[in-house]
Amino acid sequence: MAEITKKSIIGDILDEYPNTAEYFFEIGMHCLGCPASRGETIEEACMVHGTDPDDLVAKLQAAVK
Repeated sequence: MAEITKKSIIGDILDEYPNTAEYFFEIGMHCLGCPASRGETIEEACMVHGTDPDDLVAKLQAAVK
């Protein structure tokens, strides 16, 4: 997978790195099995959940290294 960015699709990240689910749970995104949420970008999900996408991207990037 290419580098994780704010434009990365959540489902793609979870398919490649299932261990990252905990970081989505931390922002209140408990609907990871829902097709709609899996098609969202990190930026879209963070907007809906009122959190900073740059912080989440940094956590995800660190987790997959």
